Amino acid sequence: MILSLAPATTAVALQEVSPWDIALCVTGTLISCENALVIAVLFYTPTLRAPMFILIGSLAVADLLAGLGLILNFVFTYLIDSSVEFVTLLSVGLLISAFSASVFNILAITVDRYLSLYNALTYHTERTVTFTYVMVVFIWVSCLTLGLLPALGWNCLRDESTCSICRPVTKNNAVALAVTFLLVFALMMQLYLQICKIAFRHAQQIAVQHQFLAISTTKGVSTLSAILCAFGACWLPFAMYSIVADSSYPVIYTYATVLPATCCSVINPIIYAFRNPDIQKSLWMACCGCVPSNLSLRPRTSSDV
Repeated sequence: MILSLAPATTAVALQEVSPWDIALCVTGTLISCENALVIAVLFYTPTLRAPMFILIGSLAVADLLAGLGLILNFVFTYLIDSSVEFVTLLSVGLLISAFSASVFNILAITVDRYLSLYNALTYHTERTVTFTYVMVVFIWVSCLTLGLLPALGWNCLRDESTCSICRPVTKNNAVALAVTFLLVFALMMQLYLQICKIAFRHAQQIAVQHQFLAISTTKGVSTLSAILCAFGACWLPFAMYSIVADSSYPVIYTYATVLPATCCSVINPIIYAFRNPDIQKSLWMACCGCVPSNLSLRPRTSSDV
């Protein structure tokens, strides 16, 4: 959803490089490094094959492509003739597909967390694994299709007046993507509300360790609230601005909403991967060949969901 922001040019002097584009390129580099590490850990750890880790891996791939897309967008804008349609459409397609896949994978992880609590007894079954793979395939087919739309003619290269804040996506397409995000965000809020209700109900049904359960459940709810707030803070400004603005608006406002949106892919590995005890153990084993005793003995709580 983050596309060409700087005007097309065939030769750009060093002093004309936008600081905002540099910030986006640096952000893309950080995103790529973080998510490459997550993918490597998941790939080389055979025990991390549960549905949850399949979705985390899919999210990491999406964010990795998003980071590479930001880097390529900088290269295409300042080092290659970005007036060539193929270059523009390639950058557009990669970014739309990657960021759309990132958002939908976050939704899929939320659905998975809900199902793991709602159907706790049947969650770890072959049927669940199959459902997870089907969901991942559906997400990627849908997002790759979205990425292909500009190349199939759904762009504003022939009529600049129809451009959105992110050229060459048309205003109508940008609004459709923004509204879709708002619907995804609303669904996530509803699912997290249900997760909190189930967590509190489970805590009330267990008669032992009342104080521990109250603390862990409260911590879990706080963690879920922080996840939802971080996701909203990153994406809501860009989504709302995409609806109300067009290409005639000052580009600085576009940059100011785009940068936080890209930062969501920076914090995704921290929220969904590096906080996970199993991934933490794999990272410790890869780095120093040992696992801290407090980590190996720490029980899973609702805050890990």
